[in-house]
Amino acid sequence: MIKVKVGLRPIVSKINLPTVLKTTILPGDSIERLFIATQVGEIFYIGNGDIRTFLDIRPRILKLGASGGGYDERGLLGLAFHPEFYYNGLFYLHYSVAGTQGPGALSESFKPDPCDPKTLNLRWMNRETKYDHIDTIEEWILQSNGQPQKRRTLLNLRRPFSTHNGFNSLNFSPETGKLVLTTGDGGSRYDPFNLSQDDLEIAGKIIEIDVGKNMYVNDPPIVTRFNELPTPIQETLMVMAKGVRNIPGISFQRFYNQYIKYAGNVGQRLVESIFSFVQYKPIPVTQLIQAYSMNSEPDKEGFINFGWRGWEGTFPASIIKGCTENRNLDEKTIAYYNEAVSLSGSRLQPLTSYFHEDTRPDKFGGTAITGVQAYMGKSIPGLTGSVVFTDLARKESQPKIRGALAYTTVRPNGQQNDFSVIQTDYDFGSQSAYYVNLGTNLDQSRLYLGVYGSMKVTDFNQGTVFEIVP
Repeated sequence: MIKVKVGLRPIVSKINLPTVLKTTILPGDSIERLFIATQVGEIFYIGNGDIRTFLDIRPRILKLGASGGGYDERGLLGLAFHPEFYYNGLFYLHYSVAGTQGPGALSESFKPDPCDPKTLNLRWMNRETKYDHIDTIEEWILQSNGQPQKRRTLLNLRRPFSTHNGFNSLNFSPETGKLVLTTGDGGSRYDPFNLSQDDLEIAGKIIEIDVGKNMYVNDPPIVTRFNELPTPIQETLMVMAKGVRNIPGISFQRFYNQYIKYAGNVGQRLVESIFSFVQYKPIPVTQLIQAYSMNSEPDKEGFINFGWRGWEGTFPASIIKGCTENRNLDEKTIAYYNEAVSLSGSRLQPLTSYFHEDTRPDKFGGTAITGVQAYMGKSIPGLTGSVVFTDLARKESQPKIRGALAYTTVRPNGQQNDFSVIQTDYDFGSQSAYYVNLGTNLDQSRLYLGVYGSMKVTDFNQGTVFEIVP
């Protein structure tokens, strides 16, 4: 793969941690504006060279960073504009709701033990009291007076742990016109309840929501499983994929009269993965529920399964026991052997993966994939038609933390491909630079990078948004 070098042009700085970067055209406007959503609940847009507030829902957001030393994966996680936003003013939010903090689903940290069957078959019990928080997905409208107002709630989701809620989690499919919600497996390590593979669990899935259907449900119940939803809501939902651990949204790339779908999956201990697929057959939630009630299997031909928790990218999910004298001798044990075997023929192979430890000179050791975007612009010729991705922090960059920018491409034969690091020329000085998000504009001709100076959401105003330029 060819080596590509780019520049980073600062657009706005000293903002809170940016979780979503998207563009749209405001009603009555003629220029595409960049919108920036922050984890704490602000939404800004860039207009005429300055930053303006579009919406501030900080009072609606759960108190962040109260535990875990300031690190948090909750907050404002998703923002999507309706394809007809210019005419109807509709947009959608996904966030963690204020005042919903619970004790969590487990009283102690989890690690599977292949020698102890109890650890391999845990169930999430007492869900109405043993949960961490509640996430909500809402529909809002930009009124004619320029003020946004909430219209309705689409889903209320009870989450078992604080982590793996998905991020950049709302995107509209140009293929179906439906809102696509990407949910993580619920958190903790190793998906202790195997929610990602359970057909009825909302966690660990990619879900299509038909927002054009009226659900006639004003106050949806707080749920964890599809069969807990009222029938009118069930009828608006289809499941695109399962086996997701944690996911930075989904990106669509037009290829003649089809769309390539790209999705990253955050790894556990070994690798970060980018998946791609063109053909897929989503399953209506009503069919999943009917099959469950009849104790049968729904037709899953063409259904996408990323393989988690049995597989981490191209590898069976493993437990690593450290060897203090020599890390090269670390013992690796397959955590869920039977699950890895049963999923080996049905799971989707990743387009590319990169390791958490990699000493090759042209690679890097990753931490967590934070963005995946197709690029169709012409200004950076080496990247045209490729898929660009970001990693939070290169392992070898300490003590000056630096994120990673890289790219790969789909091969004509559909097989896995290598990736290449994208070199950048920006000098962050002594400041840490975690790459927390990657965004693009409507025709995918521009790329935007969100950078933060800390891993703590309680460290305010350390964010910068850049445009990636030649």
